[in-house]
Amino acid sequence: MFCTVGKQSGSRSFSLTGGRGRLVFPSYLESLMPVLTARALLLDMDGTLVDSDAVVERIWRRWAEAHGLDGDEVMKVVHGRQGHASMAVLLPGRPERLNHADNARMLAEETADMDGVVPVPGAPEFLASLRGVPHALVTSADVPLSTARMAAAGLPLPGVRVTAESVGASKPDPEGFLKGAAELGIAPADCVVFEDSGAGIAAGRAAGMRVVGVGPRAAAHGPDVVVRDLRQVRVETVGPDVRLHVA
Repeated sequence: MFCTVGKQSGSRSFSLTGGRGRLVFPSYLESLMPVLTARALLLDMDGTLVDSDAVVERIWRRWAEAHGLDGDEVMKVVHGRQGHASMAVLLPGRPERLNHADNARMLAEETADMDGVVPVPGAPEFLASLRGVPHALVTSADVPLSTARMAAAGLPLPGVRVTAESVGASKPDPEGFLKGAAELGIAPADCVVFEDSGAGIAAGRAAGMRVVGVGPRAAAHGPDVVVRDLRQVRVETVGPDVRLHVA
């Protein structure tokens, strides 16, 4: 089914699902939807804009097997963090140099493996609706991996990007989000974060920002609102403000 939010004055509406048919939300229903007002948006990549779970599962389950760890337990930890930070949690006391060496090797493997990398539903339309809206990509991936995954998913890279090379601490540390806000020139309290992982949601909250949780992983970690995917978000601009209507 193809769903489209009704366009209002000053709003930027976009498709909500693929297929045929049309759904327009009546004004009385839209008035009941949560609305977050911000000046800038800070966007995670994996699980939020790009569905890379197939690759992440392949790479990390191989690593788990090589280290005698339960793959299911490993997958509960790795989303949102830089690889070496996940390894430090999973193998406490392991020398940091070994974690960084494994992380470098795995980043190269991930960058070469785009099989199954697709956009999160609604991501292309959502990013298109942000033209003129201050926003930044804040990801635990490095520059080569983030560039490759966004391209594989057919998504444009935001002009402002905070990647693994840009920070000294991985999510759940708030450094990346605070840096993104600073580069956009917007106060942290005026930013809304889009995240899928527990580590990312914790980082957004620690930065003093509101958080939209995206996808099934997000609900357990206390974001301000949760959406199934980006088809449930409509962006409206009113002067310098960005209003996020959440279905």
